[in-house]
Amino acid sequence: MRIVFFGSADFAVESLKHILDSGFNVVAVVTSPDKPAGRGLKLRSTPVKRFAQGRGLPILQPQRLKDPEFVHQLQELRPDLQVVVAFRFLPRQVWELPPLGTINLHASYLPDYRGAAPINWVIINGEKYTGVTTFFINDKIDTGNIILRRKVPIEDTDTAGSLHERLMIQGAELLVDTIKLIEQGKAHVIDQTVLEKDSATLHTAPKIFMDNSRINWHSPARKVYDFIRGMSPYPGAWTVLTDKHTGKRVENVKIYWAEPLQQAHNYTPGQVITDYKSFLRVATQDGFVDIQQIQMPGKKRLKIHEFLRGFKLEQPFFE
Repeated sequence: MRIVFFGSADFAVESLKHILDSGFNVVAVVTSPDKPAGRGLKLRSTPVKRFAQGRGLPILQPQRLKDPEFVHQLQELRPDLQVVVAFRFLPRQVWELPPLGTINLHASYLPDYRGAAPINWVIINGEKYTGVTTFFINDKIDTGNIILRRKVPIEDTDTAGSLHERLMIQGAELLVDTIKLIEQGKAHVIDQTVLEKDSATLHTAPKIFMDNSRINWHSPARKVYDFIRGMSPYPGAWTVLTDKHTGKRVENVKIYWAEPLQQAHNYTPGQVITDYKSFLRVATQDGFVDIQQIQMPGKKRLKIHEFLRGFKLEQPFFE
């Protein structure tokens, strides 16, 4: 069975590795073009490209997936199956090409949390479990017929980073199981519209931007805690630090780890309580958030006791 693999991000590397190590025939890898990065703006290739180069695999990097030349290259490869992990949305002329179809690995328990950032949003929303799902791609995002699903518990201390690592492994294993079923002609699918009817609520997982990664200190302490860990380590939940005495204002202060403290108080949400040595707590709707790791713009991430050594604001407040 001839397989073409589509992927770019770190999450996809483990899947490609599992597929190769299971003995499947990957005839080419499709990944995003190299992009300028870093201070020197040197071209940087994707993690998938770097891994594929190490395995000696042919690599395609189309600018446009609808480009007739790229579609012709795929046709020349004669894929029986295409596998997509952490990549762009494919046009019909690409996903319809192989006779066995094109499958996708998604990092949620579909049909819940369709979209670009499911790992972040399941933690932000305080979910107790998520999952990985394989499905056949169709002309809508994350809605195709499901082949396999596997539930994965979310620990109370998980961040988006730690959950990403677990789902990456679980997803790679599920993907190999899926390919084996397809190869054996034993893949039985489930229509997602049937599952939608049995779901009381379906959540979406939109892409994370600057405007939806800001902390709302008027939320309950637990909600703020979930939001911070759902944004950690990337892109990082941010806030604005002000000094009510001088009016000094610092934007894009990132909080990477904190602990919720539910306790009645009379402080205004966002108000800071600190001994300027070992702790910094921020008032919320129903308690406090005890900040553990923080990063000022242009500076490195610090533990709170390190940060407080140089902390000079007289009346600190988070907005």
